[in-house]
Amino acid sequence: MRKGCSKLFCEDEHQFERWNHAVLTNLKAEFKRFKDVVVLSLMHPWERDARLLKKSLKKGHEQYNVIVEITCTRSSDQLLGARKAYHSLFDRSIEEDLASHIKGSERKLLVALVSAYRYEGPKVKEDNVRSEAKAFFNAIKNSDKRKVVEDDEVVRILTTRSKLHLKEVYEQYNKLSDKTIIEELEVDLLLKETVECLCTPQTYFTRVFGVALSGDANEDEKKALTRLVATQEGGEMKGVVAKFERRIEEKVKGAYKDVLVGVLAKDGK
Repeated sequence: MRKGCSKLFCEDEHQFERWNHAVLTNLKAEFKRFKDVVVLSLMHPWERDARLLKKSLKKGHEQYNVIVEITCTRSSDQLLGARKAYHSLFDRSIEEDLASHIKGSERKLLVALVSAYRYEGPKVKEDNVRSEAKAFFNAIKNSDKRKVVEDDEVVRILTTRSKLHLKEVYEQYNKLSDKTIIEELEVDLLLKETVECLCTPQTYFTRVFGVALSGDANEDEKKALTRLVATQEGGEMKGVVAKFERRIEEKVKGAYKDVLVGVLAKDGK
């Protein structure tokens, strides 16, 4: 085996054949990512999301984007299922855990996002779209006096309106400003990711893929790729996957790559 896998071993100054520590470290990380993508792919979606929400709460502020990702990219029934699973797994609600763990200005937004049960029909009232785009514009304009995430009207719009409605608010905002809402929210990453996941999810997915497949990605950024591949379904991912197929082939190795490509191919059908 050592002769057949010579890259795993090296000789030291005493000509002693030993593990190549750098290769072994990479191998351990690859096996961990392999396990993670398999487990996440096979777990019931409700349990999977409940456990991801719990883990992100434990990690703190740096992982609040996972809460945003789950609450804003799932359907109303999928999110309700995750909340039910959270009850069963942890004997309390995700809402009470969020409210007790998060102390900053993001608490109101995140609690409202996880509690949402959005209308998913085709009807949108244009008058509301115009007035709410204006509300966004005013909140961003006055962000030097009050953070946008602390604006009650912005939180209400993002946490109660249908995704179709929000996409039209996003488009309407472009008529009021020479920048998009996302460009305006560059300094408020959590709110920016909320708008991305609700209004332009492909923008969010593309950024996560790009960062994870870069040469200097950290472990959390690589985990984000695993999470997206294992949890996202449907058309929103197809264009993103096509864009990064070559980089996945180049950057990802071994059994982890085989599972990753397999899951992506299944979702791309």
